Amino acid sequence: MNKKLKWYKLKIIKNISEVKKICSDKKIALIPTMGAIHKGHESLIHKAQEKASFNIVSIFVNPIQFANNDEYINYPNNINSDIEKLKNLKVDAIFIPEIREIYPLGFSTNVDVGQISKVLEGKFRPAHFTGVATIITKLFSIIKPDHAYFGQKDAQQCLVIKKLNDELNLGVKIFINPTVRDQNGIAISSRNKNLNKIHLKAAESLFKSLCLSKQLFEKGIDNTKYIKDEMKKVIMQSYPTKIDYISIANSNTLEELDKIALPTLISLAVWFGETRLIDNILLK
Repeated sequence: MNKKLKWYKLKIIKNISEVKKICSDKKIALIPTMGAIHKGHESLIHKAQEKASFNIVSIFVNPIQFANNDEYINYPNNINSDIEKLKNLKVDAIFIPEIREIYPLGFSTNVDVGQISKVLEGKFRPAHFTGVATIITKLFSIIKPDHAYFGQKDAQQCLVIKKLNDELNLGVKIFINPTVRDQNGIAISSRNKNLNKIHLKAAESLFKSLCLSKQLFEKGIDNTKYIKDEMKKVIMQSYPTKIDYISIANSNTLEELDKIALPTLISLAVWFGETRLIDNILLK
């Protein structure tokens, strides 16, 4: 575990050769991020500090996982604030590469993990998980961590990463941390900063609808169409909006279910103004 010692000095690394050298002889925990460090990231860091002797956070806003250039340009970016937060958390190193360090001119390799990346988020953001899988494969290859840490809020992303790690024999132990929520149940996300007061209040309906789905199942109701309809009512009564999907699927394959059979992932994606939020719960 990291200790808050007087001689602590954060290492800020910007190139691949240096990060390889620094990480070569240590037990490494990697926390991959796109910056905009928040309490969800903090929980991953705290967990990593319990498991490994050297903890490294990567900050890389990955251009190939965005649907369009505007989405990429508008992604929250305050590197100085992120560095200060990570310094206070006593991480050992931050890897902050430039785009050309990761994707040199002529780079054309992509990692596609198949059907699990084509549904739900993959259906609405077709190139997203290819971009995610590619950058995670590169980070695992460069840093060679013993452990890597991700949040359950991005449940489908976690499945994609587990699959590529297993099938490419990368040998990283993957830890998934529970979703961190605010006092009103809203999943912590960098996108929450874009919500106005009305949208922020309405966003509470997402977790309420997920909790309702669990309550209905615990009462013996397993018909997924009925449960989805009841969830939709909770959301639409709170704020008439666009729902991209409400899914009740096998938590390992993401195949949609007519009747709940454990383990089940219940997930959704909903718009509040120009901001799209995702959330989920896992029934085991």
